Amino acid sequence: MAVKIRLARRGRKKMAMYDIVVAESTSPRDGRFIEKIGSYNPNTDPSTVVLKSDRAVYWLMVGAQPTDTARSVLSHEGIMYRKHLQVGVNKGAISQDQADDKFTIWKGEKETRKAGVADTKTQTKEQNRAARLDAEKQVNETRAEAIAKKNKVEEPVVEAPAPVAEVAPVVEAPAPVVEAAPVAEVAPVETPAPAVEEAPVAEAPAAEVAPVAETPAVETPVAEVAPAVEAEVAPVVEAVAPATEEKSTTDAPAAE
Repeated sequence: MAVKIRLARRGRKKMAMYDIVVAESTSPRDGRFIEKIGSYNPNTDPSTVVLKSDRAVYWLMVGAQPTDTARSVLSHEGIMYRKHLQVGVNKGAISQDQADDKFTIWKGEKETRKAGVADTKTQTKEQNRAARLDAEKQVNETRAEAIAKKNKVEEPVVEAPAPVAEVAPVVEAPAPVVEAAPVAEVAPVETPAPAVEEAPVAEAPAAEVAPVAETPAVETPVAEVAPAVEAEVAPVVEAVAPATEEKSTTDAPAAE
């Protein structure tokens, strides 16, 4: 009857552990077995294997066939390599001491590889943890900024008054200054009246004719000046004219 090396399940739900057993191929998985040679716990990292190496090599040498999962566990622990060396010893290819030395060297290398893998896993785990912390920190900062922005009271924006355009001062053109000089020049026209009384009759024509001849010259600037000035000068000229005419008529015989 065929004998197999296989795993027998035990443990609670979702936390299964396995026993490495030697049992008949017709026995159920968790049923009757011939011998228990170890245990396998896949819930740890790395997985934990407890194995009786000598008994496993013995059952392999007598023809027990491991299942695929059991073969993987035995190969990881070096049992399959040890069986290979033992076959060489039985055939006389190598001595037992040489086989033991080779197995010791292989086991040392295996431990080194396992340590390297464990370090790599630890480093990867730390890096992933740091990455998660950074991502969580960024999320928290973004969330805090959003909350602060939401709670911030917006102050009303006061618009600056538009600059008032400066109005250029209106420079009034100075009113034309009306010089009263022509009026002052006309004033001496009134002097002939007292001159007629005091001066001799013979000298009167010579002294008085000159101002009369100048009278038309006074009227010309008066016409150019503003109408108000002309209005003021006109009565004066008219007043002077009759006096001059009368004077000339009275003085005519004297001149003769």
